[in-house]
Amino acid sequence: MVEIGQKAPQFCLPDTNGNQVCLNDFQGKWIVVYFYPKDNTSGCTKEAQDFTELKAEFDKLGAVILGISKDTVQSHQKFVSKHNLGLTLLSDPDKQVHRAYGAWGIKKMYGKESEGTIRSTFIVDPQGNIAHTWYKVKVRQKRKSGEVKHAQIVLERLRQLMDKA
Repeated sequence: MVEIGQKAPQFCLPDTNGNQVCLNDFQGKWIVVYFYPKDNTSGCTKEAQDFTELKAEFDKLGAVILGISKDTVQSHQKFVSKHNLGLTLLSDPDKQVHRAYGAWGIKKMYGKESEGTIRSTFIVDPQGNIAHTWYKVKVRQKRKSGEVKHAQIVLERLRQLMDKA
C-alpha cells in the first residue's frame, strides 16, 4: 500500500492506442490514478462514466485522470468506444503497477476469498507525491442526502488539496 506523502510509484503503461503513457509525463500536474477490476462490468462502467461526466471539471483544474486495469489494450478500446468514455485507460496485464500501489490482493466477495484488483483511487500532487488514497472504493454510496458518486468525492477532495497547496 502507498501512503500519503510518499513518492508515487512510477510507471509506463500502454493506453488504448498502444502508446506508452508514463506517470512522469504529467509532472507538475495533479493526477488522479484509479484502479478498477474489469472493463464492461457494471460497477467499472459506472465509475468510468462518472469520471467521464466530471472530466471537464477535472480539466478546468488542470488535473489528469488515468484509469488502470489488467485488461488488454483491445479490451480498453472496445470499452471506451461502447460507452463513449473520455478517459485515458491504461493496460497493466502483469499487474506490476497494481501491486506497486497496493491495488492487487486478497478480496472477499460473498464470503469467498480470491486474489484480484482492489478498487482504489489515488491523487498525486504536482511534485509526484501521494496526496490522498482510497482503498476498497465503493463507486456509488447511499447517503441520507441521496446517492454520492466516488468520482464527485475525488473531485471535491482534489479541490480541497489544491486550495491548501
